[in-house]
Amino acid sequence: MLKTLSTLIAGVNARSEDRVRDAFAIELIDQKIREAETSLKAAKATLASLIQRQRSELRQRDALKSRIKDMLDRAQQAMNSDRTDLATEAAHAVAQMENELTIREETCARLDQKVIRLRTSIDAGHRRIIDLKQGAIQARAVRREQAIQSKLNSTIGATSSTEEAEELIARVMGRDDPFEQSEILREIDRDLGHETLSDRMADNGFGAATRTTADDVLARLNTKKSK
Repeated sequence: MLKTLSTLIAGVNARSEDRVRDAFAIELIDQKIREAETSLKAAKATLASLIQRQRSELRQRDALKSRIKDMLDRAQQAMNSDRTDLATEAAHAVAQMENELTIREETCARLDQKVIRLRTSIDAGHRRIIDLKQGAIQARAVRREQAIQSKLNSTIGATSSTEEAEELIARVMGRDDPFEQSEILREIDRDLGHETLSDRMADNGFGAATRTTADDVLARLNTKKSK
């Protein structure tokens, strides 16, 4: 039972965390970018320190090489002058400096490798931050589009509003034409009062005409013309 409850609680916590991450996704992206930029800044500072130390070691190595060369020249001159004592002392000094030179060259080599590795990591981190910023811009655009779409759906897609509008349109479009209805009523009244019967009989030549026709108008026009 306790194991089941623990599993359920863990599931609820995970869903809650997912909802929070979704709600604050843009803010979390910005925070991660800031953290990445902070790490990159620290890496750049470390690289600058390594390069500074590397240059210092190179200067000391080059200076040591110059001292060794100078001491060898002096030792050779002492040997040529049969000053074995000075030549021997110079030889000891050269031996010590050459041992020191070996250590400094190893140090320079290690620093070279560290600088190359760190510079490569910084370049990759810099490109990744650029990609993250581009992704953040796209994420903001998508989030704005989602917000607009959600608002549009809530306005247009609301069942009550759309259904009410559709019902009103249907009522207006389906309503009978009052003018046509009045005309029909007048026709019915005329039929009931036998008014239309007199018109039909007059049109067939039975009795005097009850209304003026187009033929009557044409006949009057022809009469005026002949006069």
